[in-house]
Parts: sequence; C-alpha cells; structure tokens
Amino acid sequence: MNRKTKYKSAVALNYDEQANRAPQLAAKGADYVADEIVKLAKRFNIPIKENKELARALTQLELDEDIPEELYKAVAIILNQIDS
Repeated sequence: MNRKTKYKSAVALNYDEQANRAPQLAAKGADYVADEIVKLAKRFNIPIKENKELARALTQLELDEDIPEELYKAVAIILNQIDS
C-alpha cells in the first residue's frame, strides 16, 4: 500500500483537570495511522492543533505515559488555545 499521507505524525493527549496530574499520551502514530488519528479527531469534534516539534517529542513517549516536565509549557500553551 503506497498511498501518500498528509501527516507524518500525530498524537492525542488525555487531560483531566480534576485528576491533578499531567496530561497523558492517549494515541500516537505515523503516516497512515497519523492520518487516521486526525480523521477521528475531526469526526468527534476534538480540537486539532499542529505543532510538528511537539508531536515529534511526544511520539517518543509510551501510551498512557504522563508528559515530561520539559514539555509542560508547550502543552499548556496548546491546551490554553483550545480552551479560549
């Protein structure tokens, strides 16, 4: 299967403000899987923000892993944009 993909990578985060813990990596994928993650997000009206550097860093995590402290600020900026 050699189809061109739109996204090189995509991630999804799970964040519950009430849980008093860092956001967690809920999904990650490259190429076709990345396209599917974005497609599902659009289908369920989940906000999408593009940030290639942050996505690249987050794909290094394991699923359900809390994001590391060094990414807190970058993730907080995106969560803020989504909330406003």
